[in-house]
Amino acid sequence: MSSTTPAFIKGADVSTLLEVTERGGRFFRAGGTPGNALDILGENGFNLIRLRLWNDPYDENGTPYGAGTNDPDRTVTLARMAVERGFQWMLDFHYSDFWADPGKQITPKAWRGLRGPALERAVHDFTAGVLTRLRAEGLAPDYTAVGNEITNGLLWPEGRRPRYDAIARLVNAGIRAVRETCPDSRVMIHLDNGGNNPLYREWFDSYLANGGEDFDVIGLSYYPFWHGPMSGLGENMGDIARRYGKDLVVAETSTGFTLEDYAGYEGLAPEERKGMAATARLAAGIGYPMTPEGQCAFMRDLVKVIRDVPDGRGRGFVYWEPAWIPVPGVGWANGAALSFTGERGPGGNEWANQALFDYEGRALPALETIREL
Repeated sequence: MSSTTPAFIKGADVSTLLEVTERGGRFFRAGGTPGNALDILGENGFNLIRLRLWNDPYDENGTPYGAGTNDPDRTVTLARMAVERGFQWMLDFHYSDFWADPGKQITPKAWRGLRGPALERAVHDFTAGVLTRLRAEGLAPDYTAVGNEITNGLLWPEGRRPRYDAIARLVNAGIRAVRETCPDSRVMIHLDNGGNNPLYREWFDSYLANGGEDFDVIGLSYYPFWHGPMSGLGENMGDIARRYGKDLVVAETSTGFTLEDYAGYEGLAPEERKGMAATARLAAGIGYPMTPEGQCAFMRDLVKVIRDVPDGRGRGFVYWEPAWIPVPGVGWANGAALSFTGERGPGGNEWANQALFDYEGRALPALETIREL
């Protein structure tokens, strides 16, 4: 672990990076020279890498779920790549075998049927086991998020909101494991919908009232096409910084640089593609055009909002999946994954027009903007 904390976090979640490069993805600097995506991010001022962790992202026959297949082994590989390049890094426990977010928090296959203390023990032991391995390999994370976007709780049905008593016990189990195994790692609790102040007040007041253990950082997701004007993010961050006295990190954010489709890069039939549903549908209302210039303007404004948080509590941002460029076979979910989640397809890429590299892997102007902020 690095001995110093960055003055201002400029982070990137690159959890799909191994899969993208294994499937042929290549990256280029602004001048056109090829390079490793992590090197290019570092050259443009990024100082932290965020990695998600799924418990067991494989079906009963060993078929990987895709979308990075972020099991402990791949997380160790990516963490080593980051640390060797001088990055700090953040570990993001999902406590699921696949995506966990406000719309789904699916209990891992191995934990099905566990309730109460048994489920809390599973959370503790899994967290402690992963962190013990990382520490032994010299890869203890600088930040650890206990759960991913746990706005509506975690490990459903046991920890589903509004069961804040169960939520607090499950989160506490994870926090205790972090404190025991990697005491220097800063503990984050991460919600989505960063502009919703009543939500944050209710959640953290209820968590603390139900015996929630102390933590270090509040993480917020802020996507303009889902979470409203940036003014709401600033107002919420200002209020919760004063109310809870914690550092704040926008733990996920992005916006688009184009509305040009990338169907030809994925090589999928139309019925297999996820497409650009989020940004294409909502682009008109976010206040930033879906152009390289609009992406730059968004980042300038976002950093100003974070830096303006009272008492220096705005610690930085993490850009979500800036290197998820469109290549065949790297989508949101394959058939095995959809069977686990119970969702309907398709499962192609929905994110390529929000990356910080264009569809050919060439660095976009927003990278230089971030370097200068």
